[in-house]
Amino acid sequence: MKLWLRLARLLPGLLLGVCLALLLVLCEGLRLKGGARRRARWTQRFMGALARRLPYEYRLVGELPTQPMLWVSNHVSWADVPVLGQLAPLTFLSKADVRQWPLLGWLAQRAGTLFIRRGGGESAPLRLGIGDHLRQGGSLLVFPEGTTTDGSGTATFHGRLLGAAIEAGVAVQPVALKYLRGGRLDPIAPFIGDDALWPHLKRLFQHPKAMVEIHVLPPLPSQGMDRSSLARLARLAIDERLAPRSREARKVA
Repeated sequence: MKLWLRLARLLPGLLLGVCLALLLVLCEGLRLKGGARRRARWTQRFMGALARRLPYEYRLVGELPTQPMLWVSNHVSWADVPVLGQLAPLTFLSKADVRQWPLLGWLAQRAGTLFIRRGGGESAPLRLGIGDHLRQGGSLLVFPEGTTTDGSGTATFHGRLLGAAIEAGVAVQPVALKYLRGGRLDPIAPFIGDDALWPHLKRLFQHPKAMVEIHVLPPLPSQGMDRSSLARLARLAIDERLAPRSREARKVA
C-alpha cells in the first residue's frame, strides 16, 4: 500500500477529534454541567480512534486503576499520548511546543491539556493546578523525564510535579511503555532530538505494524512520602519493567 494511503488512515480519527472539539466549544458556550468529565470522556474516544489508526498493535499488561490517580510514564514519542489516552479518561501535561503543532496543537488545547515551558518557572502553579484536578476526581498523565528517550530505560525523573499527588492525597500510577519490533526494541518509534512530526510519521507508516506493550504497574501510595522518594520509586518500577536485568538505583532530581 502506498505511503499516502497509509497516512490517510489518520484522517477519520482527526475528523472525529475536530467534531468532538467543536461540540465541546458548543457545550461550554451553553454552560452545560459536567464539562470536565465530558471533556475527559470525549478525549478518551478521540485518543482511542487515533491509536487504532497508528501503525501499532497493543498489549495491555496489568490492571487499570478505578480511582483517580496521577499517572507517570516513560516518554518515547508523541504517540505515547494516544497510546495511553485510549485507556482511561485522562488529562495531559505536555511541553509548550505541542501547542504550535498544526491541528494537533488545537485539539490538545480543546482536550484540556496543560502546557509547560522548559525553564519557565511554571512548576509551582502547575502543581497547584494538577492538585486541584486530582482532588476533583480527575486523573492526569505526566512524563516526569521532561524529554523523550529511545525506550531502553529512563532519564532522570523530576519529582516537582509529583508533589501534587502528595498534596491531593492520591496514589501515583506508574506505567512502562515498550515499543517492540520483531520482539526487540523498536528503533523507529522514538521521537527524539531534533525530530519533526511529519518525517517521523512518514517513517512510522513506511514500515509494518509494531507492538506496544503497556505495563500498568502497582500503584504507589503517596501518603507520608516526599516528592523525590516518590519519583525515585516510580522510576525504579518503570526501569525494572523496561530492563529487568538493570536494577541499579539512579539519582532522581
